[in-house]
Amino acid sequence: MKAQNGSRWVDPAPLEVARPRLPWWTMLPGLVKLVISPVVLAWLLVWLVGKLARLLWYYPITALLIIATLWLDCWAGHYWAGAVASVVLVGLGVWWWRWIDTYQRRLRWLRSEVRRVTVYAWDWRTVMRLSNLTGTAKGREYRPKLKRVRAEGWRDKVRVRMVKGQAPEQWSERASGLAHSFHAKSCRVRVISPGKIELDLIHSDPLVSVLPLPAMVADESSVDLKRITIGRTETGKPWRIRLLGNQILVVGVQGAGKGSVLWSVVWALAPMIKAGKVRLYGIDPKGGMELGQCPDIFHKVVFDNGPDAVELLEEIANEVRARAGQYRGLRRFWTRESGQPFTLLIIDELADVIAYQTDKKLKERAQGAIQTITSQGRAPGFATLALVQDPRKEIVPFRNLFTTRIAMRLDEATQVDMVLGDGVRERGADAHEISELTPGVAWAKEDGKKEPLRGRAFYASDDNLWDLRAYVNGWTFEVLPFPGSADKGGRRHDHFACTRSGG
Repeated sequence: MKAQNGSRWVDPAPLEVARPRLPWWTMLPGLVKLVISPVVLAWLLVWLVGKLARLLWYYPITALLIIATLWLDCWAGHYWAGAVASVVLVGLGVWWWRWIDTYQRRLRWLRSEVRRVTVYAWDWRTVMRLSNLTGTAKGREYRPKLKRVRAEGWRDKVRVRMVKGQAPEQWSERASGLAHSFHAKSCRVRVISPGKIELDLIHSDPLVSVLPLPAMVADESSVDLKRITIGRTETGKPWRIRLLGNQILVVGVQGAGKGSVLWSVVWALAPMIKAGKVRLYGIDPKGGMELGQCPDIFHKVVFDNGPDAVELLEEIANEVRARAGQYRGLRRFWTRESGQPFTLLIIDELADVIAYQTDKKLKERAQGAIQTITSQGRAPGFATLALVQDPRKEIVPFRNLFTTRIAMRLDEATQVDMVLGDGVRERGADAHEISELTPGVAWAKEDGKKEPLRGRAFYASDDNLWDLRAYVNGWTFEVLPFPGSADKGGRRHDHFACTRSGG
């Protein structure tokens, strides 16, 4: 462009903006719009009803409270509606302050709805984008859908429908970030069905308290060898393990609480032990520091890892073969009606017997006998409960023969995979992060079940072990007073002694 009046000013480039694009339906002829308008209105109505139904599905209690408040406001006026709402809020506050356990249990659904709105739905889109859990195709963003939320006090269970093409492993890799984003201590990922997962966002540990042993069952017929209760799970349900047709390996460092699992099993079996329906064998290479607390409840027990221990293992292995031969053609599995006792072998420190043994021949004999018991003892009614500290393959080369593996507090994350199997740690089984202040807490994995279980075994005190001995052996006690010496004031004190009668 030429300069004006001799100036060197040049006209700038014309403004370049994107032309606005109108929706395609605005360009339709008026007659077409008139014809399709009822269909559009019907579709819009269906969409609004669907949205309302979705809100009522996810927030039924909140909707009910809103409707009740509006009705009260219309019927009694603003003053009474505000007064009733204030009384209800104050009552809920007092209830939460004084009886928080019942508050969380009774108002679980209301708490779930509140947390869904304030914690998850509020930041869901942002967290999904920042966590790279969204997807884009043809210029459109696809986000995982937040489904049902259930608050249980110590954890929130958040159900999610994944974007097509996603895998649960992608969520497991971002579990730590999701936990921090939603103000939780940890996050576990569980698969519910194809395309659906559930996030367990943990806020507190329900297993921090010690669990005392329950009252002993008096009737041996009520003891179920398929469901032995040894503690409580983190969900509050009984922690049960299977003894019949099972082999159990318990792994944990010193002080992890392996003895709690051991004595919880024996405590649950006490009525059958007393009735002769269960027979215990024991090996304690530590000189009896553990099994020596109740030696007389065992049919046979050895307190070293030498020839006596190996001979005991070979004796049991021979019994396994002999009983299997007796069952041939008659029965496939052991039952109470067989007339033979169920046999449980307890090895307090397995590594001392099969790995730390200095005599090579004894070590080979011990390994061969235990492999026979664990591989062939299922049907004839033989089970093994082995405890060990080091789960490495060179220490326990036949870990796969134990169908139930329990991981208590461990030193390293790799040890969790050694005990429970590959992929279990990604589903939340962080046994290497169990606090040393919670002995007895463990993760358990049973063959055939995909998800691990977290629980805490009962704690057996010295008094409990003494009661166990007395019950199995039929001991009774009576306290006999006898006169004592007089003190300086001339008062006499009675001293007490106890006598034992019975077996």
